[in-house]
Amino acid sequence: MQKKYLKEFLFFPDVTIMSILFLISISFTAMHLDSYKTWIAVVSGMLVYIAFEYITHRFVFHLKPPKSQFFLKLLKRLHYDHHAKPNELHLLFLPLWYSIPNIVVLGVIVYLLTGSLVLTNATTTGLIIFFLYYEFVHYVAHRPVQPKSKWGRWMKKVHLWHHFKNENYWYGVTNPIGDVIMGTFEDQDHVEKSPTAKNLEAHGEKIEL
Repeated sequence: MQKKYLKEFLFFPDVTIMSILFLISISFTAMHLDSYKTWIAVVSGMLVYIAFEYITHRFVFHLKPPKSQFFLKLLKRLHYDHHAKPNELHLLFLPLWYSIPNIVVLGVIVYLLTGSLVLTNATTTGLIIFFLYYEFVHYVAHRPVQPKSKWGRWMKKVHLWHHFKNENYWYGVTNPIGDVIMGTFEDQDHVEKSPTAKNLEAHGEKIEL
């Protein structure tokens, strides 16, 4: 990757702040890596984010337009506007007002289940690791960057199908697991081009929120 794109990614404010939070979190996790429970917690956090990636993308970000102007505005910033302007830089990243509260809520749930600050922090470390990986893969998918690995090039192609072929398929950004399990992965040659791929507000009838 060219240095200018790596710099653009790392120094985008939302990414920079989340990276700082990650460094703080992992510094505490590192002190407990001699315990297998810590490793399990880190991996569990990553797996939770993998599931969260698909579920939120499909069932939250692609909600039919709400009648409430407040919720419509939130969805526009979170995802609708990204489909309308898929390569606009500031729309590539999840805003901090969305990502941080979600991580905090998941952390509280883990603490309530385990009663351990160490395991809660380790799980949070795993969450943020995969969050930053997600942001990086998503960034690469929309910027003039050619991934070096075959897997990276394939995932970029699949994600662009979601934007430019049909928004009802290929919700996974970092992996296709959720799509395969939930039946939303198809050969793009067998999927019709959607007229609403760049206009999610025109997708379906409005509903109450």
